[in-house]
Amino acid sequence: MAAENASIEAKDLWKIYRLGKIEYPALRGLSVVIARGEFVAIVGPSGSGKSTLLNMFGALDRPTRGTVLIEGRDISRMSDDRLAELRNEKIGFVFQTFNLLPYMSALENVEVPMIAEGVQRKMRQEKAMGLLERVGLKGLENNRPGELSGGQQQRVAIARALANDPQIIMADEPTGNLDSQSSAEIIEILHALNEEKSVTVVMVTHNLLLTKYCHRTLYVKDGVIEKVVKKDEKK
Repeated sequence: MAAENASIEAKDLWKIYRLGKIEYPALRGLSVVIARGEFVAIVGPSGSGKSTLLNMFGALDRPTRGTVLIEGRDISRMSDDRLAELRNEKIGFVFQTFNLLPYMSALENVEVPMIAEGVQRKMRQEKAMGLLERVGLKGLENNRPGELSGGQQQRVAIARALANDPQIIMADEPTGNLDSQSSAEIIEILHALNEEKSVTVVMVTHNLLLTKYCHRTLYVKDGVIEKVVKKDEKK
């Protein structure tokens, strides 16, 4: 049974990768609950399991053992098709490398998730225009990714992540390829989404300065949560 008000819940979560007869546990019996409307950072050294954990939370991968509940639904029991539907309905993704389609305009990139949902062209164009304006890109809707700065491309990626009104945003090093000013602008956008729209945000980051915006920071090491720091406990 899911915890009350849980957006994401992991119970005794294990992820073991195998190379021949050798096993590499990326997650080792990890348990955590992320509440609806929380902004949570996941930090840790390279190889700690933080990206594997984010992939579990985003229904991009399944656990070897244990359970992941997303909005009360056990992803380990879902077919691949149902997992894809869940991702498109409930979760928006923002990646370090933007993952925009280079031959499409900013507007068309934002439309892509809505095309998958069968939204009519006029409606999706209007919504995409509104989302681009919301992230500060009004007037750049016809520019292709190659004509935009890194910070602008990440704004397009955030607008795209919001296209289907997700309840959860998964952000994997969203400022990793950006300068300090662009990083500040991107984190402000994510913070505003969390504050104003109560969108649950889970962010993997190596930049500890960004964790000041988060309600909690999960420090992951060797596949377990080593410690949890709440916002009011940070200096």
